[in-house]
Amino acid sequence: MAGPSHDPSLYRDRDLVPIRRALVAVSDKTDLLRLAEALVAAGVEIVSTGATAKTIRSGGHPVTDVSAVTGFPESLDGRVKTLHPGVHAGLLADLRLEDHQRQLDELAIAPFELVVVNLYPFVQTVASGATGDAVVEQIDIGGPAMVRASAKNYANVAIVVSPEGYPAIIEAIGAGGTTLTQRKELAARAFAHTAEYDRAVATWFAEATLVEEELPAHLTIQAERLATLRYGENSHQRAAIYSRIGGHGIAQATQLQGKEMSYNNYVDADAALRAAFDLIKPAVAIIKHANPCGIAVGAPNALDPIASAHLRAHECDPVSAFGGVIAANRTVTLKMAENLRDIFTEVIVAPDFEPEALAVFREKKNLRVLQLPPDWKQEPMDVRLVSGGLLLQDADRFPDEIESLVDSWQLVTGQRPADEQLSNLSFAWKTCRAVKSNAIVLAKNSATVGIGMGQVNRVDSCRLAVERAGERAAGAVAASDAFFPFEDGPQILLDAGITTIIQPGGSVRDDEVIAAAQAAGVTMYFTGERHFYH
Repeated sequence: MAGPSHDPSLYRDRDLVPIRRALVAVSDKTDLLRLAEALVAAGVEIVSTGATAKTIRSGGHPVTDVSAVTGFPESLDGRVKTLHPGVHAGLLADLRLEDHQRQLDELAIAPFELVVVNLYPFVQTVASGATGDAVVEQIDIGGPAMVRASAKNYANVAIVVSPEGYPAIIEAIGAGGTTLTQRKELAARAFAHTAEYDRAVATWFAEATLVEEELPAHLTIQAERLATLRYGENSHQRAAIYSRIGGHGIAQATQLQGKEMSYNNYVDADAALRAAFDLIKPAVAIIKHANPCGIAVGAPNALDPIASAHLRAHECDPVSAFGGVIAANRTVTLKMAENLRDIFTEVIVAPDFEPEALAVFREKKNLRVLQLPPDWKQEPMDVRLVSGGLLLQDADRFPDEIESLVDSWQLVTGQRPADEQLSNLSFAWKTCRAVKSNAIVLAKNSATVGIGMGQVNRVDSCRLAVERAGERAAGAVAASDAFFPFEDGPQILLDAGITTIIQPGGSVRDDEVIAAAQAAGVTMYFTGERHFYH
């Protein structure tokens, strides 16, 4: 609803507004006492709330409790403090209007010329991993109301929402007051501040509903630019990296050394994490152009499992691994770092690094080393932009122990393999999800030996996987992210000596595919679930 109209001739210009009375209520106490000292020295009355008033008094400065202004005590565990005409009339009164001044006089309410408010730490609480009521209690109500009221009335009131604004206000106090231009700029920042805050709250509520049956009717995604990148996917494209509010992924990783991250570095690093962290055992994924060129877990009884995993992943396709991006799902050890000495690598990302490993990496000054945030975890939802909108879906995830699904798979031909081979089959099925469709993965001993990806037909993916595996294809298992529409793809695998195939099944020609496997004496499982990755 629009506010009342006024005759412009009734308004009086108010450029320099002296500060006589300030309302201060902050959750971030940084430099609060410095500001209070400057206000008191200038004879400004400070009105404050709860913990803020206590902090100001602890510094030896006089302060008026907001309850003395409203005539009501703070109540409901602090939920109600400033929501009162005694406060908001002093914030919203437009003193360019004689009638507003007259009403304040009749109500015995004094105006505020300065409001210093920052909001409850909602975003920080979400980022800490808190849930439920602990998050809800950090949704500020009175704070945004005071900020917006003051910003609307910028002609008369200066609103400061961050300690970063204190120096300019202290300078303005010494200069006799705030200028109209200054107050207008502060108002713009204040409205942006509350808008970002409200988006963060809306995003949290939207994400909280994702565990329910229905996806949210409205979705708000808030992100803050972290850095402008040199260029995008290609040199003529602009690019930047943004951190999503409440995010805990590659955007929140800490770069420990190396050149500036590029757009493609971020894309590949995220794909590497997707591949490595699907696996429970110590694992390494090597990525090139968002596709794996090798994934492996550490060899059984390896003295250094993560170093072993890297060597085995590298052996899958050493040519493609040149200039690749590596993710490890365990702390990177000195041994792994030494293995990388002579291998050109763009990025390595991991939860942590041994100090000795970092010392080795420092010899490779261009190598980008990223440490994941302590709260890193795979996102529960996938979001993809499309023209004019976005797509939202549940993230494609496996249970922690995929072996628990073996009994739900359908053995359509051949004999049930031994447990060791079933573990290898589970590895192939998991790693297949990280490969761009159409995807074929050949694996031995829980390490990839051949990968076919991104082809427009499954036959070409089979050929590519077999070609890259070479002699290693014999005796390997094969995983396909979707069903085989014809027997020609599986026949390529069978001719190469594949012993076991796992695929979703569901083709109208499943019988022909099964018959080909039976004729070759090969075991085949249907999972009933595909794992496309486009």
